[in-house]
Amino acid sequence: MQIIHSGDEVRQLVWSMRGRGKTVGVVPTMGALHDGHVSLVRKSVELCDHTIVTIFVNPTQFAAGEDLEKYPRTFDADCQAVKAAGAVCVFSPSITEMYPDGCSTFVDPPAVALPLEGISRPEHFRGVTTIVAKLFNLIPATHAVFGSKDYQQLKVVEAMVSDLNFGIQIVAGGIIREPDGLAMSSRNRYLSPADRASALSLSAALRGAKELARGGETDIAKLEAAMQKSLAGVDKLEYATIVDANTLQPMQTLRSPAQALIAARVGTTRLIDNERIL
Repeated sequence: MQIIHSGDEVRQLVWSMRGRGKTVGVVPTMGALHDGHVSLVRKSVELCDHTIVTIFVNPTQFAAGEDLEKYPRTFDADCQAVKAAGAVCVFSPSITEMYPDGCSTFVDPPAVALPLEGISRPEHFRGVTTIVAKLFNLIPATHAVFGSKDYQQLKVVEAMVSDLNFGIQIVAGGIIREPDGLAMSSRNRYLSPADRASALSLSAALRGAKELARGGETDIAKLEAAMQKSLAGVDKLEYATIVDANTLQPMQTLRSPAQALIAARVGTTRLIDNERIL
């Protein structure tokens, strides 16, 4: 497996693959990989002839006071994991490679970025769309695999690719959970034992809403109230809501497709989770 740090070098590699008629998948990550990330790599390996994993902790998607400096970095272990999963290359650029001096162009995110995370973290998605656009320009892949745990990010990337005519197919991977239901996240390692027990309320709240919906409850206010009650033990609830799964716009009466999404702080750790409930 190759490890490449140069944008020009990785672009040349991908065009050589494409020139031989091969399909190429890219899996963008910020490293600190867990089994959820590995599942995305495996999905790409199954789908494409060659898979490239990017590892880059993108500073422009972190606001002041967020965890950029302490975000976990486990590069050697990450490389071993993606190699075992079948990737042929890791692209791990420096900050100056991606944002050279004088770089002042950013990609404004689409409308689907405005609610939820767009309110809680208003600078976040501009950083996401910018770095993803730059990666897609450097890695002209046929497919890109994104996880569904960052559900709004997935919808933002899908909209950007459509709006800006990127010639790449976005593939969604599923949410991988721990045996007790906690969605896998690089930030789970920040949780104390007590915090981790409290964090289980996120997946429990989603399951509860899904069960109520399957039982015939269609009043969004009642469904959201039930979720919020389940989350009473978290340190700070940012949102627990049910929205249109495509537009992320609110609804008053449950209709398909509906997505339940949660963002909460448990201890000092910010966690997100989601579930299709109808």
